[in-house]
Amino acid sequence: MQHKVFAVLSLWTFRSHTTIDESDYSQAETLPVTLNETMAADFTNDLCTPVFIVDLDTVKRNARVMLERFQKLGVQLRPHMKTHKTVECADIMTGGARRCIVVSTLAEASFFADHGYDDILYAYPLPFDKVERCAQLAERLSLFHVLVDNSAALEELRKRPLKQGKAWHVWMKLDCDNGRAGIPYSEPRALQLAKDITETTGVELTGVYAHCGNTYGCQGEAQIKAVAQETTTVTLQFMDKLKAAGIQGVKSSIGSTPSCSHPVADMAMLSEVHPGNYVFYDVQQSLIGSCSLKDVAVRVLTRVIGHYPHRNQLLVDCGWTALSHDGGGKLPTGYAVIEGHPELKLLSMTQEHGRIEAVSGKLDFTKYPVGSMLSLMPYHACATAMMHPMYYVHSNGKIVGTWTPTRGW
Repeated sequence: MQHKVFAVLSLWTFRSHTTIDESDYSQAETLPVTLNETMAADFTNDLCTPVFIVDLDTVKRNARVMLERFQKLGVQLRPHMKTHKTVECADIMTGGARRCIVVSTLAEASFFADHGYDDILYAYPLPFDKVERCAQLAERLSLFHVLVDNSAALEELRKRPLKQGKAWHVWMKLDCDNGRAGIPYSEPRALQLAKDITETTGVELTGVYAHCGNTYGCQGEAQIKAVAQETTTVTLQFMDKLKAAGIQGVKSSIGSTPSCSHPVADMAMLSEVHPGNYVFYDVQQSLIGSCSLKDVAVRVLTRVIGHYPHRNQLLVDCGWTALSHDGGGKLPTGYAVIEGHPELKLLSMTQEHGRIEAVSGKLDFTKYPVGSMLSLMPYHACATAMMHPMYYVHSNGKIVGTWTPTRGW
């Protein structure tokens, strides 16, 4: 029966490409997936869709490649947790060290602290309503870092001195033409803020942090490396300004999955890097040139729940609450790559429904029976993972466990 777990949960192998068109998809070669004895007790015969699945072997490979890449460069990898938000994946990314991570929410910081993690960088411009929560984490952990990019945030830290003689560990966010958060690297007030941090009682300037998110506008390795080089260069130049001003012992860190997937030689002069999406990758990263489709570790499984020949469409049980609208239908196949079916396009989604049509011509509805399963490769893994309260993890054709991410802010 097609809707049974052992018959429908399938893995596919794709050829390696960095751009998407119909020629990019090999025909699906399915491998039957069965529940092992441990998991069988936790599931019914059906896997309830829509469901987020994670290829454990691909996750481990992606993590190992990134870790080894920066070990060779002599640069500390401080992986970002925002993509998956799970202890199991964090353990894989840190090699079991449970130290030296980045988070984007205090919910993540508390979650990982509760599971024995330390040396946690809260890489988000300090929210004034969360200073007390930050203080409690800083007093609890041996190393909890916060991020500032303005003098008002620094004043909030000054007003809340830490107990037990501890000092705030502060990273200054530098905007290296990414245009989101951060103080522009070229403005005199950037150096002044660094001086103010070092001169504030109870506060230490630990590092300078830059996100080269402008790599997300790149196409191909050459463009990625050009942005990575520019970000690295201006960050290192700013570090020289700090040294000239007598500010010593400050770390430097840049990051984005594209730049860390194709690092330039000068990145060896940095202290740290902080990519995150790489552990899952996604279709967006393949378009940028960070990875190939075979590196994408996650899928959303969805069932066909209706045939509508009068409008040449299928209806599936995956809406934007299971996939997100991120990507805006930028792909020839709509909001996702429908694995093994380059002839199909995920045209639109409402909250709990998705409409699929043919890329061209008429659908052969006999190929997609009601109740059959389709596998969606998401445009953006981070946004898609956020939609799911549990991830189903598989290896060698079997479900081997579940991961439960933390949620909230």
